[in-house]
Amino acid sequence: MKTDIILAGVGGQGILSIASILGDAALKDNLYIKQAETHGMSQRGGAVVSHLRISGKIIHSDLIPQGTADLILAVEPMEALRYLPFLKTDGYIVSNSKPFQNIANYPNICEIITEIQKQPRCVVIDADDIAGNIGNSKTSNMVILGAATHFIQIAPEKIEESIKNVFARKGAEIIKINLRAFWAGRQFTAKNI
Repeated sequence: MKTDIILAGVGGQGILSIASILGDAALKDNLYIKQAETHGMSQRGGAVVSHLRISGKIIHSDLIPQGTADLILAVEPMEALRYLPFLKTDGYIVSNSKPFQNIANYPNICEIITEIQKQPRCVVIDADDIAGNIGNSKTSNMVILGAATHFIQIAPEKIEESIKNVFARKGAEIIKINLRAFWAGRQFTAKNI
């Protein structure tokens, strides 16, 4: 078992929370993990990418070489497009369709989505809308995580337990809303692949 994941987004969108949850779930599954992350120029609004490698065998490098990622999980569509060179030919992309327009000359979103959808294995989801309908737009990262679990070799129930662990200090209501978002994302992919 080996899964190499590029997590991409913008600061403040919850990429590092996703990495923590997947890392926790992998460790509970007795898997090895390596993670490397890069933050943009500002804490909120700058690009954030995390390389997350999960394997049943020892991992020697924390960086994913270009052309070898099994999954690009993106909470921002332009960031999904930016990391396409890392995706292997039979890899998957799970991307939010809603942009985080943090620059004045943000490219045309329709063109970005069209480029993403040219990939043979992609799920484009309006995670912001789903999270808003659940009752908290800040959970869009959990919607994306749920949508991506179909392509991650860890049982969704183990990821659910890790969501509970990572958000435990924030209280039962935060856990509950994040779990609702997670399962809504998972359900979206089940209906649309």
